[in-house]
Order: sequence, then C-alpha cells, then structure tokens
Amino acid sequence: MKAIKYLSHRIYTTWCVTWFVMPFVVTYPLQAFLIRKKKWHRHVHSINRFWSSSALRMFLAPVKVEWHLPFNPKRQYIFTPNHSSYLDIPLLLHTIPGFLNFVGKSALCKVPLWGPIYEQLYISVDRRSAISSAKSYIQSQRSLAEGRNLVIFPEGTIPETAGEELLKFKDGPFKLAIEKQLPVVPVTMPYNHKFLPDVGGLKVRWHPLKIVLHEPIETTGMTLQDLPLLKEKVYQIIQSEITKHNKTYVNGYSDYKENSTLSKAGV
Repeated sequence: MKAIKYLSHRIYTTWCVTWFVMPFVVTYPLQAFLIRKKKWHRHVHSINRFWSSSALRMFLAPVKVEWHLPFNPKRQYIFTPNHSSYLDIPLLLHTIPGFLNFVGKSALCKVPLWGPIYEQLYISVDRRSAISSAKSYIQSQRSLAEGRNLVIFPEGTIPETAGEELLKFKDGPFKLAIEKQLPVVPVTMPYNHKFLPDVGGLKVRWHPLKIVLHEPIETTGMTLQDLPLLKEKVYQIIQSEITKHNKTYVNGYSDYKENSTLSKAGV
C-alpha cells in the first residue's frame, strides 16, 4: 500500500507540474513579445490569467469561490490575502477580474523565463532592504494612479505556520489604502498550503481549494491614526476564517458539501 501511495503521489505531482508548466511554455513567445511595450502589458496579464485558470482546471481539484464582495469594476480595491503557498498568485489570478498588480518578493524575478516578465509586469520587493521597500511603495502608488487594483500579502512572506496562524501584518497595504481612501478587501485561501506546501521541496497533494473574498472595509474618512485598528480588523477576519476551515477540514471537507448562494464553483 505504501508503494502504491508513493507511486500515485509521484504520478499526480508529475501531472500537475506538467500542466502548470505547459501553458506557460506555449504562451511564452507571445508574452516575451508583448512585454516589450507597457501599453501591451494588460494583454500579458490576461495570458497569465489564462495560464493560471488552465492549470487549476487540469489539477482536477474543485475550486470554490465565495464572493462576499459586490465587485464593482469601476472602483479600485486593495486586496490583502493570506500567504501560504506558491499557489496563491495563480488562484488570485484565476479569481479576481481586471488588470491586477501584485507586490511579490524579489526572488520571483529570478525564476527562469517568467522572472523577467514578472519584473516588468508586477512589483517586486526585497523586504530586507529599506530602499527596495520604499521603491515598491512608490511603484504601488503609481500603479493605483494608473487605475490598477492592487494585491499585497500583508504577512510579507509565507510563514512556517501557514494555514494555521498568520504572521504579524506589515503596515504597507493599509497605509496605502488610507492615503488613497480605497477599500481594503481581506482574502482568505485556507487550503493552498495543503495542496502545495512551502516546505520539503516539491510536494503536491490533491486537495479541494477555496478562496473567500470578504466584504470590503471602507477607509473613507480614516487617517493614519486608524491604521493599527484597520490592520487588526483585517487580521482578525482572515485568521477567524482560517481557524473555521481548520475545524471543517478535521470534519472531512464538510464545507464542500454545503450549498451557498454566495458561492460558485470556480472549476
């Protein structure tokens, strides 16, 4: 039984890696061409969304999307998701419409082929560097001025306690939201770390996936004095959702047996 389990895991891992890499390889020449001009960057983002959605479908795992946010394409939002896996960005790309901008760690720019595209299309930051952090903040302000919605992981990195306990949040996304008077949307992805954990090398495990986009928190009238309370409110919303789903997981994926008018099947 151990041999069968090991073999099935290796087959599934190979299947997932193949279907994650293949859409990128097929679309890479077009991405490499379009990334050369900023006016074409929106199309590169659309290709990345196609890549993410295609891969998620081929993983053969159900994806449940809960919208508690009455998304208005004419408004701007700052999305603040928990960070638990390299699957986070593909799931966010698959779910959130529009021309998003991501603030991600600078290591992503070193990924072969995709790294240079990421560096031009999105925002990279080395949080160990004050200069890099300041530069990414300015780029974020510029991106909002251009009309793009922004996704910032307030934890700043994937914690060892991913899927259980959040790291202390950084101030960046909340400071931006208050300065620009934009709503903050907490986002919870409770199962990504079970599908693709960020420990022990490449370990893909079949598991249902879910993303919850909570009600936006308006910042109209807030000042920087309100920042600690705003940050704590978002923290508690996401942490409570993670804790709730940990209990659900123990009870055998019962969450996936429920029907909700707020939910739709993403895959």
